[in-house]
Amino acid sequence: MKIEVKNLSKKYKDKMALNDVSFTLDEPKIYGLLGRNGAGKTTFMNILSGQILATSGEIRIDGENPFDNQKLTESICLIKEGNNFKKDLKVKNVLKIYSYFYPSWDQELADSLMKEYNLDLNARVKTLSKGMESALGIIVGLASKAPITVFDEPYIGLDAPSRKKFYEILLEEYQMEKRTIIFSTHLIDEVSLLFEEVLILSEGSLVMKEEADILRKSTCAVSGTIDDVERFIKGKEVIEKKQLAGMMTAYVYGDVEEAKSSGLQVEGIPIQELMIHLTERKKGA
Repeated sequence: MKIEVKNLSKKYKDKMALNDVSFTLDEPKIYGLLGRNGAGKTTFMNILSGQILATSGEIRIDGENPFDNQKLTESICLIKEGNNFKKDLKVKNVLKIYSYFYPSWDQELADSLMKEYNLDLNARVKTLSKGMESALGIIVGLASKAPITVFDEPYIGLDAPSRKKFYEILLEEYQMEKRTIIFSTHLIDEVSLLFEEVLILSEGSLVMKEEADILRKSTCAVSGTIDDVERFIKGKEVIEKKQLAGMMTAYVYGDVEEAKSSGLQVEGIPIQELMIHLTERKKGA
């Protein structure tokens, strides 16, 4: 499903949560939606899923507005970091309700994930730990098989092995059946290898939209003596420089192959470091 975001803005009283954001997601991919707290990520996801209206601009999904549009909302599943389900419902009722709502629901996958996360079908949502409630959200998001599946910090309370299992299952399901997956997280280093494209928001504005492979090829960390590194980075855009005992490491935008041929030590830059840099400087790329 094609997602077109056109001059999208959302204002809450005196605060602009989103400010004239435009971009297009043309094809099923795993997208990383990144940014600091308050960048506008959750507001964007709420508008995309048809839960709130924009102040101005619009989102079109295959040419249609998702707000109050049941045909579209059946194709979009948003799992937030908490409060996804009514607290008095039993787990089995949650799964039953969502199985009715999503035409593409995969009950076999839901059953398998219930066993994986050891959830009790008869437990009420209000009795679940934070981790178990997150696991229920993950189960619903994956089993919905919604053409647009959005995860907003979906694993609060899950331990590292449980998070890793989620990433593995998500990737397996995506490879078997492509869909648009939008993943918002602060644990960027854990999941960045999943991303096929990265979008970074800062203070309501889009500061980067780029394919992850291109980012990895066009940014690098070079290390060597201060003189050698300074010589290499002259005229290049430098993200950050660090010095210690006559040695320097610089994060730069530039050709990785050129850096390797310079005789310097070359490594890739984690996407998390790029996000921090871009949101500090509020500079587009």
